[in-house]
Amino acid sequence: MRVLLLGGTAEGRALASALQPRVEVISSLAGRVPDPALPPGAVRVGGFGGVDGLQNWLREHRIDAVVDATHPFAATMTAHAAEACAELQLPHLVLARPAWDPGAAIVVSSDTDAAERVAHQGYSRVFLTTGRSAVAAYAASDAWYLIRVVTALDTAALPRRHQVLLSRGPYHYDDELRLLESHRIDALITKNSGGDMTRAKLDAAAALDIPVLMVARPPLRDGVTTVGTVEEALAWVTALG
Repeated sequence: MRVLLLGGTAEGRALASALQPRVEVISSLAGRVPDPALPPGAVRVGGFGGVDGLQNWLREHRIDAVVDATHPFAATMTAHAAEACAELQLPHLVLARPAWDPGAAIVVSSDTDAAERVAHQGYSRVFLTTGRSAVAAYAASDAWYLIRVVTALDTAALPRRHQVLLSRGPYHYDDELRLLESHRIDALITKNSGGDMTRAKLDAAAALDIPVLMVARPPLRDGVTTVGTVEEALAWVTALG
């Protein structure tokens, strides 16, 4: 059996490792992060060219099933995979790590919504961790932002007052606590990514009584089969064969 594994996450790498050598796995990475952590086995990098391009690729490479283990906010890729597999009648699974419980966080629908909340609440020093593609939503804000991203940003899309912190997780509680304190942060903006790799910022914010604005996950297409763990995904693929 040949499986296309849409990866780029720790869960994707773990599943690729668990499936091989019993299953032929081709892992696909978006290519947006330089020097990414690579899964074992065959790897392709880059987009497919939309739904039609993905369908052609799946046919050409005789793929028997697709597992989507991309980031929970990779909405475009996830939607394209769901549509392509539905039309080709290919088995399709989304492996999505469980979301965080928002708790006392203010749940927002988008970064645009979060930027409006910053202005409304009068936050002045914001820790922004929603990724490089989201920064433009805050360009007109009067607040100061500590912007943590993996790769460099387009300076034209940055808030007027900011500091960029290039960094890659995992992150640890004590380090996050010091970061929030040393920059006098009065609000944290994060996506509801789930998982343990970046959760420490939430715990640190809670300890310092710093409000959290949490961007909700995009919805999945109706009828998509979803699991929350690598073990469940492994069982799903194994049952196909």
